[in-house]
Amino acid sequence: MSLRSALLALLRIGPMSGYELQKQFSQSVGHVWHAPDSQIYPELRKMATEELIVAEEQTRGSAGMRRVYHVTEAGEQAFIDWMNGPLKYQRTRDAAHLRAAYLESADQASVYAFLNEHISHWESELQVWEDEIATIEALESPMLNRRLAVTADADREVTIAYKKFAYEGLAARARSEIEWAQRGLQLSKRLERTAAETSP
Repeated sequence: MSLRSALLALLRIGPMSGYELQKQFSQSVGHVWHAPDSQIYPELRKMATEELIVAEEQTRGSAGMRRVYHVTEAGEQAFIDWMNGPLKYQRTRDAAHLRAAYLESADQASVYAFLNEHISHWESELQVWEDEIATIEALESPMLNRRLAVTADADREVTIAYKKFAYEGLAARARSEIEWAQRGLQLSKRLERTAAETSP
């Protein structure tokens, strides 16, 4: 998912300012597509230049102004084309699995620390995904509720089901990483015992 597609996904729900987009990004699509705040405004400017979105100046308070972005027909079509087109998978860049391939070069304490930290990291991620799934099931997700507010009644159940499906995939990935690292700990301990038994 490109940053552009993520921003269009949010703006299709309703017009938002750059600040609102940053906030909603981190609370929703940011779970599946990380992007620092510094990338959002430049991308919005590019999208406006390409007429995928249009910016509207609105008064804010007595003297302030804010810029609110709306999706254009071209932006709507660009999002639909992305959704219906083939997904371009990126080659894997995974520092943890790269390190795992060369663990024989690390001392035993560092191997254990690495694998335990990996488990801790993914346990934390798993908790996030499980909490999000519970929020979706309880219809307590603010962004999902905004989506549902502009979704036809006949499509509400489908929208909820796919949203939950996405987070279930993230939870499954976290469980897989935890199980992988746990197997790594078992492997490391076995190799350490074998080395001790065979050393003179």
